[in-house]
Amino acid sequence: MPVSVYLRATILLIAAAAALFGSAGSLALPTFWLYWVILVAVFVAAFALLDRGLLQERMRPGGRPTPLGLRLLNVVLLTHWIIAGLDRGRLHWSDKVPLWLQAVGFFTIVAAYALVFWAMMTNRFFSSVVRIQSDLGQYVVTSGPYAFVRHPGYSAGILILAASGVALCSWLAAAFLTAITVPFLFYRVTYEDRVLQTRLDGYADYARRVRWRLVPGIW
Repeated sequence: MPVSVYLRATILLIAAAAALFGSAGSLALPTFWLYWVILVAVFVAAFALLDRGLLQERMRPGGRPTPLGLRLLNVVLLTHWIIAGLDRGRLHWSDKVPLWLQAVGFFTIVAAYALVFWAMMTNRFFSSVVRIQSDLGQYVVTSGPYAFVRHPGYSAGILILAASGVALCSWLAAAFLTAITVPFLFYRVTYEDRVLQTRLDGYADYARRVRWRLVPGIW
């Protein structure tokens, strides 16, 4: 694994801590620490458990530079962490999230990350861009979470993004992140599904068997 991959992960974790605690102006925020520790655990688990080729594909799909969409997502995440820090630590615009709801937010985040890992460990073609990986002999994955929905990674991503601001005790951060990212993810699911049905052998038959894109029984 290139050193640059570990360096990027370290920089992102440092940026997350700086954005959260720096904007809050305090280190005495237990929920922020819990949130950051979960992020650290996710990165450690990714490097320990996931296929090295998959990690490289996620960072540099097809050997190309980090996609613009991923860089923009990092900017949006950083902005929402700053909003949450300002809200919770200094300005108290909308930091009246009940403790039980924060707990639900954290549970949702952890469960969704578990779903992401299940999907990535099942599907070694889990790229960060929409592309048919002919160079890797891509085929239709139908086991694991893909037996229930066609895009479990997006299902988990939407849950994580929707729950993040709530876990950080900021309705404003939650609204900002959800409003910007969730509509884009729904568009991305629709677009990616269309590409797969037209360009990946066997996917159209799979889509007829597994009807649901994100949520069984709903969509």
